[in-house]
Amino acid sequence: MFTLKCSVKMENDKNSEIYSKVVRAGKRTYFFDVKATKGNDLYITLTESKKTFSDDGREGFQKHKIFLYKEDFEKFKEGLEDVLLKIDSMKNTGEYSVEETSSIESYSSVSFDDL
Repeated sequence: MFTLKCSVKMENDKNSEIYSKVVRAGKRTYFFDVKATKGNDLYITLTESKKTFSDDGREGFQKHKIFLYKEDFEKFKEGLEDVLLKIDSMKNTGEYSVEETSSIESYSSVSFDDL
């Protein structure tokens, strides 16, 4: 179960970082950062970082970032919990296939112009 509890203490920093959790998982590192806006609203940034090497051997990092805003916390939590429970269920029964798409029909069409 996912629960987020923290107290917000704002200093002079406009995008103040409130809490950070680093998860190292194999070749990837995930950063879960709780931040606050100017209006003291909390939001989360999820960052995936993966070490890469260029053709000449120089080390770099490829990063992908998602911003999760307070109005989406509950839906995100529900979706993540649902998927994790489904994965556990499928692993325990051994019943799954790549073609399984049980909930795809429930998506609505969204245009990038709407975003």
